[in-house]
Amino acid sequence: MRFAAANFAFAFIIIAVLILFYFWAAKLRKAALEKFCQRELLSELLSGMDYKRRILKDVLMVLAVALMLFALMRPQWGFHWEEVKRKGVDILIALDTSKSMLAEDVKPSRFERSKLAIRDLVRNLKGDRIGLIAFSGSAFLQCPLTLDYGGFLLSLDNTGIDTIPKGGTSITSAIREAIRSYKGAQKKYKALVIITDGEDHEGDPLQAAEEAKKEGIRIFCIGIGTREGELIPVTDESGQKAFLKDTRGNVVKSRLDETVLQKIAINTGGVYVRATNAQFGLDLIYREKISRMEKRELEAKMNKHYEERFQIFLWFALVALIGGYFISDKRATKENS
Repeated sequence: MRFAAANFAFAFIIIAVLILFYFWAAKLRKAALEKFCQRELLSELLSGMDYKRRILKDVLMVLAVALMLFALMRPQWGFHWEEVKRKGVDILIALDTSKSMLAEDVKPSRFERSKLAIRDLVRNLKGDRIGLIAFSGSAFLQCPLTLDYGGFLLSLDNTGIDTIPKGGTSITSAIREAIRSYKGAQKKYKALVIITDGEDHEGDPLQAAEEAKKEGIRIFCIGIGTREGELIPVTDESGQKAFLKDTRGNVVKSRLDETVLQKIAINTGGVYVRATNAQFGLDLIYREKISRMEKRELEAKMNKHYEERFQIFLWFALVALIGGYFISDKRATKENS
């Protein structure tokens, strides 16, 4: 026997309290009767009372409560094997780790806001595999597709602006890394979510998106930042906060470039969303688009399913309650013939 809700065992303290209550009530009742009449007349007045039946009623009440508490702990014995199938979509998240993601036009920064949104997404996943690609001037598969959401989040925590040594932003590299990661898989059930400020500095992202489309990958893009742009805060050699400058000493201003992201999404059957402080858009893309994609069986395993037996104890508790209700504590009298 096992208990599915063994934490309710503490409730058995109610039984001890109930027993003490019955003893206390009996003592109080006796004291009240002794005040009402003389001790010599008490036995004559109570001659019609059957104390054994009264005790039996109290015992049945305590037993009924004990059985109900036992049922609350959900006793189980016996089991059968049950096949559990897990279906979902493969989702790769490509996260821009370039220095422009340090801009703070989206609070606390473009990069940190993106990581928070990804965390929120993982909490809502129901059977989908998820993987992580970090990219800047090149791309790297930080976490392969997995059902281990805890492991994925650990990889996400370990991803920073310095994860990719090569500077710049190459959306092309991110898309091609996704194609490599999906290599050999069926040409459906595959989604790529690109989170970036859209400033592609090298490659041909539209050509890469066309290649992804041929492999059955739908690309969803989230543009983060503002069209007006924002300065990029960095820490200088003395540890002081400064702003990123180009090779000529001019302060760099990072602006959201939506045009390329919109074309990538439209060409591959995905959608484009611009992130704001109020609504990032990743949960919206998952809920309205990715979760409605055709799903495939990702995992099938046999689970041991234990049989619930709490009903037995509830039936016994009901019998004890009914039995106590019909037991009279009055002594049976014989009629004279």
